Amino acid sequence: MINRQEYICETPERLDVFLTAKIGQTRSQIAGLIKHECVYVDEKKVPRPGVKLKVGQVVTVEFPKPQQEKALEVNFDVEILYEDNDVLVINKPSGVTVHPAPSVKEATLVDWLKHKDIRLSTISGEERHGIVHRLDKGTSGTMVVAKNNDSHAFLSQQLQDKSMGRYYIALITPPLKEDVTTIESNIGRSAHNRLKMACGLEHAKYAKTMFKHLALSKEQHTQLIACKLFTGRTHQIRVHLESMNRHILGDHMYGLHPKQENSERIFLHASIIYFIHPTTKQKVTFYAEFDDIMRETIYKKFDREILDEVIEPEYIIRSFTANS
Repeated sequence: MINRQEYICETPERLDVFLTAKIGQTRSQIAGLIKHECVYVDEKKVPRPGVKLKVGQVVTVEFPKPQQEKALEVNFDVEILYEDNDVLVINKPSGVTVHPAPSVKEATLVDWLKHKDIRLSTISGEERHGIVHRLDKGTSGTMVVAKNNDSHAFLSQQLQDKSMGRYYIALITPPLKEDVTTIESNIGRSAHNRLKMACGLEHAKYAKTMFKHLALSKEQHTQLIACKLFTGRTHQIRVHLESMNRHILGDHMYGLHPKQENSERIFLHASIIYFIHPTTKQKVTFYAEFDDIMRETIYKKFDREILDEVIEPEYIIRSFTANS
């Protein structure tokens, strides 16, 4: 059964602007509906989003049935940090890819969400699963997933206005020289390796990262740092560290000496996430513990008494607040 909705134009305006207000979706999503011949004005198919509506015209939208793809078998667990009717906050495991892709053969986080029956249907008929933001496959830590379309739109807006953010913890070598280091360097696709990103390229996008010293290892060759992103570029933390001839342990793409390392994972963890809750409109903060591999490695390399203080969420947040 086709879901048809009718809307009457009360003031002259563009069709896409009119429908954006009526349906609560983006203009690009409205354009997708028009492209798939799902929008009519006075029972005539609309050719383009910029059609000017007149007072009294009837706009009809036929919402297509969402397409659902079969989920792969999931052989991993995901820790749930918080869940209500609007959001799901998780601790993504290292080694899990967020989105399916032709090159990805194993189950992804989206497959896990399908098994949990979190299926957000877009008005264009394509199934989505509440993924508001991403983490690289090797990176673990906090992610928020929207459980309905209103929450998805509200959280996505926070990525734009920076009211949502995360603090990362990383294990790097060699140590940074300063207690706080800020890098502002544009990031774009590498011309030499299309899988990598690089700094200082023409037409690259502005990027800013702040790094905070947390602890120096017992042999003083490795440093535990916290990282705060002010922008959200692909591989941003790894690329900005590489621009200073530093790298994260276990990072074989941007590492200085990848052959000398035999780590099971990259030691980068999204420790803390904060955002405004879609319903309560209150700021909420969540913290994700390290997995066994990262915890054992860190506690082996660093003094335990120092670690217990500097990895506390309050300490990390306070450190960046004081230096922002």
